[in-house]
Amino acid sequence: MAGKLTFAPNLYLGESIASEKLDKIKKRLVKKPLWANVYLITPASNPADQLDIFDARQLIQPHYKNEEFLVLGIVSGYEEALQLIEQITRECLEARGDCNLREYLLC
Repeated sequence: MAGKLTFAPNLYLGESIASEKLDKIKKRLVKKPLWANVYLITPASNPADQLDIFDARQLIQPHYKNEEFLVLGIVSGYEEALQLIEQITRECLEARGDCNLREYLLC
């Protein structure tokens, strides 16, 4: 069983994630996240970092069983995760003038 997933209201999606299938994707991620090549972007668990990128399949490991995750983005592939974080960084820089992604995304 995966850790508890909560999805941000302003969820970022990678280009290859169809928004019309988002509800189905969320349900499957909560129930059994065994999709290959699906990555989640979350606030970093380490306070020194800003964001984490997880392969959704990682979340079924016993280590994550009791963890809670706020999902900020869903993408298909690690490269797409990096591109989405790059996009978020540009948005944050334009909106705030800095690159404090954690604060930007959690406000």
